[in-house]
Amino acid sequence: MKVIHSLYAAIHALMALAFAIASLVLVVIAARAGWGAVMHGLDLPAAEAIIEAVGLLAAGVVALQISQTVLEEEVVRDAHIGAPTRVRRFLSRFMVVIVVAVAVEGLVATFKAREAPELMLHAAAMLGSVGFLMAGWGIFIRLNRYAEELEPEAMEEAKSEDAKLRK
Repeated sequence: MKVIHSLYAAIHALMALAFAIASLVLVVIAARAGWGAVMHGLDLPAAEAIIEAVGLLAAGVVALQISQTVLEEEVVRDAHIGAPTRVRRFLSRFMVVIVVAVAVEGLVATFKAREAPELMLHAAAMLGSVGFLMAGWGIFIRLNRYAEELEPEAMEEAKSEDAKLRK
């Protein structure tokens, strides 16, 4: 069984590396797009190109955060999600990244809607979804807290695993 767990850890490490590489590629593309926009002059099209670059950077941050989370949770900690504390911590890391990314994309869509007003409904839906995500996440955390109170040893175990990351 240890061989299978080692195999899964290796696969997770490869996935984390792939997400990190994707993040770097997105950052490079965003930098090139932003630099190209500035080189063509500081005008409204340049501002829109910069806003698009910000959206690419947000996607890069999402990819990097996913890489870090997978690496820390599945490779370094070798945590097998089962306890409510681990589930909350793992999902919370993803939710922070997703909420920020969707919010940034919603703002980018809002700016794009100036050129094409029919896109405003799309932008409003994205920004509204941020509210729904945060409300659902809040409910999840609240309900999960009650489950954590039933298993205080799981919280202590999760805290002790944090020491692995500081070494």
